[in-house]
Amino acid sequence: MKLSKILLLIIFAIFNSDTSLYAQDMEGITRYKVNYALASTGTNDMTTVLATRSFVVKGQKYVLLLNPNTFETRIDLANKYSMRKVEWPKVLAIFKNTPYVKSLEAAAARDIQLQNAGIDHAIPNETGIVLTIDLCPSHKPLDRIIFESVFAEFKRIEKPAPIAISVSGKWMLKHQDDLNWLKSLVKKNELNITWVNHTYNHEVNSLPLSENFLLAPGTQLDVEVLENEKLMLKNGLTPSLFFRFPGLVSDKTVVQKIEGYGYLPIGSDAWLAKGQQANAGSIVLIHGNGNEEIGVKDFIQLLKSKQADVKNRQWLLFDLRQGLEKEFE
Repeated sequence: MKLSKILLLIIFAIFNSDTSLYAQDMEGITRYKVNYALASTGTNDMTTVLATRSFVVKGQKYVLLLNPNTFETRIDLANKYSMRKVEWPKVLAIFKNTPYVKSLEAAAARDIQLQNAGIDHAIPNETGIVLTIDLCPSHKPLDRIIFESVFAEFKRIEKPAPIAISVSGKWMLKHQDDLNWLKSLVKKNELNITWVNHTYNHEVNSLPLSENFLLAPGTQLDVEVLENEKLMLKNGLTPSLFFRFPGLVSDKTVVQKIEGYGYLPIGSDAWLAKGQQANAGSIVLIHGNGNEEIGVKDFIQLLKSKQADVKNRQWLLFDLRQGLEKEFE
């Protein structure tokens, strides 16, 4: 067996052991910080992965680990690894040939855009889409019909069906029952959810886009990014390495800062409520927070129009992580 295959098997084993114990008991997080380190299970560098965060719960130190080849993240006890601290520029150099860094470089090429910076398309040479659902702050209940329709349509073809949910802190705080319902779908193996950071406050104002969302004066990125991660962990969600800008609004400086947290910005080339059409490989965007009725209706109609293709496995949902792994391998 080739050395590269041995490495991938070892990393796969690290990222697929049981983490449910850690995800269920994350109350009382302290000393939470961005902390890049090469994490190895031994002295052999073949097993090296990247730690991106460190924190303490009940006297135990934990790390958030990233597999730069598959985009998988997981939580684990820090004492299971040998750690070697590295700075962010060194991370980019060490993992320069991985899909993770290649995708960051592709995203950086679009960082001057005021809207839709980052990766907006995935899955080369495949017929289907990546479905992303944004949960911005809202007083309205979750549009459960989206998730019920996905499961009903794909349960005989893809179970669990892969989706990505961009979740904001203020949505989590006001919708605990809906969040628990989503988690129950994962537990019942109906959905496979990739949890995307969508900021803590998701502030929006009446100013032009250049002064709105994360570009609003006084925005504190550490609060928007790290406090949302902590809240995700406290709710049993493992943060992915993906980030979606509120309103899809950013500038070059903010993009670079977000990437400095280790995040890959994810945009969309098919925001349905804006009339954009879903094509093969599209990263589709709809809002499931009760505030985008037209987007939900358009998605339900899209599913209906693809029923025959779904049945024949000619139109599928793709995991965002796997799609980008194929795109940048």
